[in-house]
Amino acid sequence: MKRDPGRYWTLACLALSGIVMVPILAVAWSLAQDSEGVWSHLAETVLGKYVSNTLLLAAGVGCGTLLVGVTTAWLVTAFSFPGVGVFRWALLLPLAIPSYLLAYAMTDLLQFSGPVQAWLRDSTGWGREDYWFPQVRSLGGAVVILVLCLYPYVYLAASNGFLGLSASVIEASRTLGAGPWARFSRVVLPLARPSIFAGVALVVMETMAEFGAVDYCAVDTFSTGIYRTWMGRGSLTAAAQLSTCLLGAVGLLYLLESGFRKSAKFHHATQRTRPPAPVVLSGAWRWVAFLACAAPVLGGFLVPVARFIQLTIEGGDSRTGELFAQLVGNSVLVAGAASLSVVALGLFLAHHRRESPSTANRFAVRVAGLGYAIPGGVIAIGVLGPLWWFESGVNEFTERVLGWSPGLFLSGTIFAVLFGYQVRFLAIPLNVVGAGLERIRSSIDDAAKTLGASRLRLLWSVHLPLLRGSLVCAALMVFVDVLKELPATLILRPFNFDTLAVRVYQLASDERLSEASTGALAIILAGLIPVVLLTRMLKSSYVIPSTSGGGAGT
Repeated sequence: MKRDPGRYWTLACLALSGIVMVPILAVAWSLAQDSEGVWSHLAETVLGKYVSNTLLLAAGVGCGTLLVGVTTAWLVTAFSFPGVGVFRWALLLPLAIPSYLLAYAMTDLLQFSGPVQAWLRDSTGWGREDYWFPQVRSLGGAVVILVLCLYPYVYLAASNGFLGLSASVIEASRTLGAGPWARFSRVVLPLARPSIFAGVALVVMETMAEFGAVDYCAVDTFSTGIYRTWMGRGSLTAAAQLSTCLLGAVGLLYLLESGFRKSAKFHHATQRTRPPAPVVLSGAWRWVAFLACAAPVLGGFLVPVARFIQLTIEGGDSRTGELFAQLVGNSVLVAGAASLSVVALGLFLAHHRRESPSTANRFAVRVAGLGYAIPGGVIAIGVLGPLWWFESGVNEFTERVLGWSPGLFLSGTIFAVLFGYQVRFLAIPLNVVGAGLERIRSSIDDAAKTLGASRLRLLWSVHLPLLRGSLVCAALMVFVDVLKELPATLILRPFNFDTLAVRVYQLASDERLSEASTGALAIILAGLIPVVLLTRMLKSSYVIPSTSGGGAGT
């Protein structure tokens, strides 16, 4: 009887997806564990603050990014004004700066001893009690910082939705007497609503997962509480129980976003997809549009980068020569190993889903990609529990049989760090490589199979050459995300193993921002790589028709 090789691929796919899900299941299992009174203490003291601050932060950042992202996307897609061609890609630049670096720069600039308030006091002669200035290290300050950092997610989603509009739809609404606001609110927004909602949902999930920026702004949220419970109180169980609460909120949001995308489908009544001609703004409105687009670019990228450059020139890290090579080496080591392993696993799962699109395979691959919506701190706590359980079993067995134990041979090693990254970033190659596979016609597969190619030969000889660009893009995105990842690295890293992100966090936590600026610039420079790729893709999406014959929203 001939065995079906596809069955073994399916078993491997299910097994790998199950392993990736182990940390998430471990976090959920913690609800049944005894935290020895730590959980009850948290519930009586700080849990309410964690809940309220997390909800307020998510609501504020979601509304702020919705306002900034949709406004700027509509301005650059529907209107023509000075600098619009530059703003189409420049509005993506804040993606290159991790939120915690933006928090460090903005706090340094705007705090009482910073250059802005110092200039204000010198120019007016005021003292501390003579004026009021917004407190950066506060919930409101954290909201503004995260809005400047995360609005590009909504900007990208909204731009994609607006670029898909057909000029005939807007022209029909104008013919029916709809004014500018009515056309935008009743025609444009409903058509782009699924894309916009997906962008806002991603922002809210990122906000709930945020650690570095809210920790520096002294805002108590679930993410900071998880880290403090584990590192300060030494209770992995209580930290996992806090993680379960956050995991439930993220999962609910994920289900709402998926359900909304399925139920809220808006289609054009025509196949004509000629984009609307941009409206040429004149007078004061052209400069209003210019300032509206320039403000988030200044606040989210140019100002913090300029501040880090200034601090590096004035001082920088005094131990740059001693530690910088080691920090870069450690960062490149874990980022390179993670990008290779994550992309390899993502390629295997995405390819198997294409070759065997059964319900079980699609479900397994979908579940394996859930980690990107889960905070890095939650994943780190979920990784430690199973590893400790496995290590304790091995130690008990070897002690009984051989009279010695290997100790903690997985947790606190590079393996634990890479395992956490595998769970956290697997969604990137699943989406990028999956999209690349969808562009390969099935007739190519049929021709290769007719010539006797096996599944492995098909992948190696046919699909890999065609997926080269997608694989490189996915590897670069994982590489840069790992360089910027803070909470998972902070919890899982081996003893005395620091990366650029960890070093910058430690220096900034000690208020040594001038020394942290050198590493911050290195992280920002690496973060520009995927932004450049995105801008090139976005430029190819803009096909601007002639401005004669009407516009989109006058």
